[in-house]
Amino acid sequence: MLNIIWPIFIIVSIIYAFCVGRVDEVNASIFESAESTVNLMLTFFGTLCLWNGIMEIATNTSLIEKLTKLLSPIMRIIFPDIKKEDKEYKEISMNMVANILGLGNAATPLGLKAMETMQEKNVEKDRLSNSMAMLIVINTASLEIIPTTVIAVRTSLNSTNPTSIIIPVWIATIAAFSTVVILSKILSKKW
Repeated sequence: MLNIIWPIFIIVSIIYAFCVGRVDEVNASIFESAESTVNLMLTFFGTLCLWNGIMEIATNTSLIEKLTKLLSPIMRIIFPDIKKEDKEYKEISMNMVANILGLGNAATPLGLKAMETMQEKNVEKDRLSNSMAMLIVINTASLEIIPTTVIAVRTSLNSTNPTSIIIPVWIATIAAFSTVVILSKILSKKW
């Protein structure tokens, strides 16, 4: 749908610019936005490389096991039907750690891998298990302690204090996370 809406917006904007005589401004904004896009992508690329590298190191060391132990009280409450020894337990833990570190791009493949593993064990293949639904909801709420992507965007836009949003992000994501977990637990018992 967006691949239809955006071209329409662009075409209408260019036609409007021709009608009101602002083609030069449109042309200048195209090049300015292209330059800012490249700068933003370079900032994102560097940030993602850094954190993906850290996640790779964590995967190959005992750090993931330590983080998994740290998350285990929460995991027991949120995913009561998944045992610590299960493969998906580690995958979900890694997904949650990536989200907590604000690495949505790193969290997505980890979440998909966990979903695949849970689907293999799912008895009703055409229906989500409670754990699968919970993982989707948790990823949507995305509890973040370090909002890496937002800080990278603010840095690329020359913010004087790009980390000033950390406390509001904590409040918002903790509230969202708590709400969706509680509602999911209530609704999973109903249906």
